[in-house]
Amino acid sequence: MKIMKAVVLSVIMFCAAPLVWAGQVSINSADATALAAELKGVGEKKAQAIVDYRKQNGEFSSIEDLQKVKGISAKTVEMNIKNLSL
Repeated sequence: MKIMKAVVLSVIMFCAAPLVWAGQVSINSADATALAAELKGVGEKKAQAIVDYRKQNGEFSSIEDLQKVKGISAKTVEMNIKNLSL
């Protein structure tokens, strides 16, 4: 019985880990692939918009400036704030 509990717990932890442990990502240096992979609510299209905005306007001076990118809302920033860096 102990082995069964250990196996079930291991499977749960393995499946839940990606949901809990999102990586830190720099909005000033990450490429579109990294942004899409690490940020909730940001797919390839929005990630590319972040990179394009940065190329046209220079580095972001604050995390909140990410909202200047078309398609990135305050809610998206709020959901990801702990994983964002400059």
